[in-house]
Amino acid sequence: MKNIVYLYFIITSCRLLAQDLTCETYVQKYYKLAIEEMHVFGIPASITLAQGILESGIGASELALKSKNHFGIKCHKDWNGKKVYHDDDEAQECFRKYRKVSDSYRDHSEFLKNRERYAFLFNFKISDYKSWALGLKKAGYATLPTYADKLIKLIEDFNLSIYDNTSKSGQRKLKKPVRRRRKKIYKSDNGLKYILANQNDTYDRIAMNQNMWMWELLNFNDRNLDLELAIGERVYLEKKKRKSNIKTHVAKKGETFYSISQIYGLQLSKLQHKNRCIFPCEIHEGMQIFLRKRKPKD
Repeated sequence: MKNIVYLYFIITSCRLLAQDLTCETYVQKYYKLAIEEMHVFGIPASITLAQGILESGIGASELALKSKNHFGIKCHKDWNGKKVYHDDDEAQECFRKYRKVSDSYRDHSEFLKNRERYAFLFNFKISDYKSWALGLKKAGYATLPTYADKLIKLIEDFNLSIYDNTSKSGQRKLKKPVRRRRKKIYKSDNGLKYILANQNDTYDRIAMNQNMWMWELLNFNDRNLDLELAIGERVYLEKKKRKSNIKTHVAKKGETFYSISQIYGLQLSKLQHKNRCIFPCEIHEGMQIFLRKRKPKD
C-alpha cells in the first residue's frame, strides 16, 4: 500500500493540476462516506479521509480510477471479489477491485475492524487522530517510515479533524446536539441502562437522541449495521454483560439467541459460546438455554 502512490503524490501542494484535483475537492466529494463509516465502525473520519487522499493520490491513481480502490488494499487470502494486478513492493501484486468507491470505503472499515493486528486502535478515542495514525504505522498498514507523519500533516493542514465531531448526516456537531426530548431510560435486571424503541426508530436516531455515537450503540447491541427497530425493542446504552445471575432460560416459540441476549443483557457471542452454538444455531420451544458457564458432564 505505498511506493507508487507516494511517489505520485506531493503532500506539500496536494495538487494534480492536469485533472484539476485537490485535497479540498477530494474531501468535499467523500467526507460524508468517511463520516458514515465512522458512525458504523468507530474509525475517525479524519483518518479515513487522510488515508484515502494518501493511498489514492487524491483519487487519481491508476488503482483508484480503474479499480475504485482508494486505500491500496491488496487481495490477501480471504478476498473473493474481483482482482487487478499492479507493481508495488513486488511486480504484479494482486489488489482488490470494487464496483464503486463506497465499496472501497466499507471494505477499508471492515479490513481494520476485523483484523486482530488493528484491534488496539479501537481503544483510542475518535478525537485522538495522532494515536490512530501512529498505530496504523505500528500495525504495518504501510511500510513508508513517514506514513504516520503524512497522515497527521494532511489532517492538520486541511482541518480534517472537524469531521470527527459530526453526526452521521454531517450536519450536526456531537458537542452541540439539537435539543430533543430524551427517551425514558430503564434498567435491566443486571443493572444495564436501555431504552425501548418507538415507531420508525433506528440506531442512528437513538444515537442522536442520546448524544452518542451510532457505532457505540451498534457495538452495545451486537449489531453491524443501522436498521429500523421493532416497537418496544430493547436498545442498550452500555456494553452488555458476559454472564447472567440467572443460570438458565427456557426458550419460547420464536425466540433466537439474539432476542434472549437482549432480554438478559448478555453479549451475544458469550451466550452462543456457553451453549456450544455452531452457526447456524437453531432454538426450539422448551429448549434449555444456559446463561452462565455450563457445568461439565460427570
